[in-house]
Order: sequence, then C-alpha cells, then structure tokens
Amino acid sequence: MIQQIGQVMLYVNDQDAAVAFWTEKIGFVVVADNTEAEMRWIEIAPTKDAQTSFVLHNKEMIAKMQPELNLATPSIMFYADNITEMYQDFQTKGIKVGDLVMMPMGRVFNFADHENNYFALVEK
Repeated sequence: MIQQIGQVMLYVNDQDAAVAFWTEKIGFVVVADNTEAEMRWIEIAPTKDAQTSFVLHNKEMIAKMQPELNLATPSIMFYADNITEMYQDFQTKGIKVGDLVMMPMGRVFNFADHENNYFALVEK
C-alpha cells in the first residue's frame, strides 16, 4: 500500500548548480549527498525534518542507466510497504514495471502510467 509521496526526483544537467540554486536562493537544506559507483544523488528539502524532499539526479547518467525514462519532467517516488506484493500486483494488472532492485534506500522499482510517465516505489 502506498503510504505517502516521499520524494520528487529532478533530473538536472549540473547537480552542483542545482544545489546552489535551491539552497542559496530558495532556502532549502541538503539532507543527504550520496554517491554509489558513478551515480550521485543529492536530497534537498525545505527543512531537515520535511516529510517530502527533492532528489537531484544527473540527467545524463540516468539517461544512460534507464533510457526509457522521460527525463523532461520530474518523477515522483512513493513510499510503500509490501513492495513485493505490489510489484506482482502491478505486473498482473498489466502495468509497465522495471526491475525490482535493491538500492541503499531499500528495495525499489519504477512503473509507468498510460502516458509513459514514470514513477518509483520504494519500500520504507
């Protein structure tokens, strides 16, 4: 079951410039700055305690990893429980899903709506 909107993923050309904009001009704070292998993602939010945050992803890197994603618009990451059941349920319903993978934040998979907009579900 989806519990909340957890993160909005923004695909940017220059992560450092995006961090500067959001922190210096808008007043957000950096919640986390993570790197795994060649992939870096930066979580920012209005406050450290905000329930929903933005994650700044390198657009070029994501395009190489998942060329099917529409990187022209932000993606929304939902927090959910029973992710394996949801994954199987989505497949049964004919929803286009990506692989169920383990990430540092937990198990996650992408899915697309009828217009090929992509969303993600992570088990929290």
